[in-house]
Amino acid sequence: MASIKSNEGVRMVQVSEHDGGQRLDNFLAGQLKGVPRSAVYRMIRTGQVRINGGRARAATRLAGGDTVRIPPARVRGGRSADVSERVREQIRRAVLYEDADLLVVDKPAGMAVHA
Repeated sequence: MASIKSNEGVRMVQVSEHDGGQRLDNFLAGQLKGVPRSAVYRMIRTGQVRINGGRARAATRLAGGDTVRIPPARVRGGRSADVSERVREQIRRAVLYEDADLLVVDKPAGMAVHA
């Protein structure tokens, strides 16, 4: 299985001959370890996952050489987020006021507030 290209989290994966014959939902479960099956089925149902550019059902059998578009997916887990030192410094500079009861932050647009 060779990854062809990646664009902002979207992966295009070429199915190997070894993985040929496998159902799409099982293939994605192997590719997206840690992602709940319900999320995998939702991605398929909403058309985010595509085989050779077309929509597919969960039961679709893959063939060797098929190209599967895999969207970015969130993995739920108990681990803490890895934050670069550059982002930590940006957050420190964004704190406008802090005391025992209140924290005021000038959060940049586009910065996530959850891990």
